[in-house]
Amino acid sequence: MTDGTLPSETVGWIGAGRMGAAMARRLARRGVDITVWNRTRAKSEALTPDGARVADRPTELADRNVVFTMVSASADLETVLIGEDGLLTRADAAPEVVVDCSTVSPETSAAMRAAAARRGTEFLAAPVSGNAKVVAAGKLSLVVSGPEPVYQRVAPLLECIGRSATYVGEGEASRLVKICHNLLLGVVTQSMAEITVLAERGGVSRAAFLDFLNNSVMGSTFSRYKTPAFVKLDYTPTFTPVLLRKDFDLGLAAAHDLGVPMPLAALTQQLVQGTISGGRETEDFAVLLDQQAASAGLDLKPEAAEVDDGLTA
Repeated sequence: MTDGTLPSETVGWIGAGRMGAAMARRLARRGVDITVWNRTRAKSEALTPDGARVADRPTELADRNVVFTMVSASADLETVLIGEDGLLTRADAAPEVVVDCSTVSPETSAAMRAAAARRGTEFLAAPVSGNAKVVAAGKLSLVVSGPEPVYQRVAPLLECIGRSATYVGEGEASRLVKICHNLLLGVVTQSMAEITVLAERGGVSRAAFLDFLNNSVMGSTFSRYKTPAFVKLDYTPTFTPVLLRKDFDLGLAAAHDLGVPMPLAALTQQLVQGTISGGRETEDFAVLLDQQAASAGLDLKPEAAEVDDGLTA
């Protein structure tokens, strides 16, 4: 949508949790004709000031041109598409395109693609990299697979939602890409936790160490974004250990099927499990830092230093 014109598609949106709401809001604020359904109606209603309408059940979205889904897990996607009152169960209507932005297994994605095809509906797998704050900052990335002409059709909508969308081919290719991404997310966070604890044990403040790291060749958008959580010990959830464990389970299953050894990922999966078993499952996965500090006998305290997450305009 490089010419600045408004997409003409009528859009349905299923899933208005932290991520789904942030993504749908970007479409609504661009003036896209969008109707939202969420299991908890109040979350859909929170988008009405931005111009969205609210549906009472997924089947009400079946007459929309394009319907996006953003749910937590494979079973949730199956429920909203083919379960009771599911989007694809209405006898007299079906959307032209479903774009699923959830992180689900390739097997579930393929099954939902087949279910959509039986209704004459095209299906794109379009998982994302980022969280609600990244979405709000306009820096979300999407990776998309499915029929390329369908991708080109919805590209203007994807441009409203995020900074970039990468087309990687047919079928479920994007699912593997996203799973690989989240394996790296966990491994990098554990590595950050280890080196940060080492530096602090040696007498260096977390704020100073991470400032150096972020401004070095080893720094990244992600390390800068996670710095406030590491410095302030603010574990307000953006992505929980339970969700990360789900992605590690998917990734290690793919590695098994493809015959790829993943020793670091396997170890990190167990460390993520440790945060869950330790009762930290509802916090942000940055609690890996606390777990690492505890294993080193280090009692962390919040630091008062002002730090930048790299997302503020």
